[in-house]
Amino acid sequence: MAKKPIHEIRHGLIKVRVWRKKTTSGLRHTLTIVRVYRTGDVWKESTRYSRHDIPLMCLILDEAHTWIFETSGGIS
Repeated sequence: MAKKPIHEIRHGLIKVRVWRKKTTSGLRHTLTIVRVYRTGDVWKESTRYSRHDIPLMCLILDEAHTWIFETSGGIS
């Protein structure tokens, strides 16, 4: 069974998932960012973005950074 992200933030069609991994160097966080879209009745995800997505991506990545910083006590 695949692990689930520890946190997800979504604004409009852009969403970021936060993953936590324990390593020999300590706790690490990674992010995945996707754009959701619908084909007929099926929702899909894409890792391709247009220039119109960039401002929202900046906002949502900043929120993810803040969330990681606040919940991990400043540990990246």
